[in-house]
Amino acid sequence: MDFDFDAALRRVTDDDHPGLGAIDAAVFNRVRANRTSTRTGISAAALAAVGAIVLGTMTAGSAASPASAAPIDAFGAAGALAPSTLLLADR
Repeated sequence: MDFDFDAALRRVTDDDHPGLGAIDAAVFNRVRANRTSTRTGISAAALAAVGAIVLGTMTAGSAASPASAAPIDAFGAAGALAPSTLLLADR
């Protein structure tokens, strides 16, 4: 595959698009429009966050029972027959 990148770049730079002269104004107008819509978006996100907190608080409520911890055993069963307890039984 033989492709001359320099020739392709020259073709791109030779063709001037007629709309390139007005692109700066269009970009700046779009930035100004996005600034005003960003303020609206931030307030909507804040309202959604407050709504989520209120909804979560209402659904959790005070009916939640306190957590109780289970005793910690290595294999889930009581260790009465563990080797360490069997060795100490003679003493």
